[in-house]
Amino acid sequence: MKSRIQNPAVLVPGVLQSLQATSLAIEKAGLPKRTLELVHLRASQINGCSVCVDMHSQILKMQKENDQRLYSVAAWRDAPYFTEAERAALALTEAVTRLSDREEPVPDSIWNAAAELYSEQELGALILAIAMINVWNRVNVSTKQVAGEWAKSEEARQWLENLATR
Repeated sequence: MKSRIQNPAVLVPGVLQSLQATSLAIEKAGLPKRTLELVHLRASQINGCSVCVDMHSQILKMQKENDQRLYSVAAWRDAPYFTEAERAALALTEAVTRLSDREEPVPDSIWNAAAELYSEQELGALILAIAMINVWNRVNVSTKQVAGEWAKSEEARQWLENLATR
């Protein structure tokens, strides 16, 4: 497999740093790290982004996520391993990722379930996290970035480890 071009976030000066700064700000909003990673993984599964599925699965494993939960993310509705708050975040992730799949893209029932469990700032961070992972998914899928290629350098491996532990 070969990507069509180098990742555009690296090609266009300043973009990678801007995206990373946005992600860091989102992480500081108070959402549990695991919830953010579950959101990233679920959106990436929906969008078929092998790069992000690979990366966020690895991060979850580094955060000591258990295999049952990791393997069940795609079937979270039918798996007993997720908290009510995680379920609300995953439902919101699916709605925001699949905006054109239904007449009311983000139904009040999904929004209200999340709003009962997250503060307004946390909801804002959750929406931004979903938007950001969708940006990465669209960049990676459209340019056919190859899973694992990004992590071949020592710098990338250290970045991943840092991401998992911050």
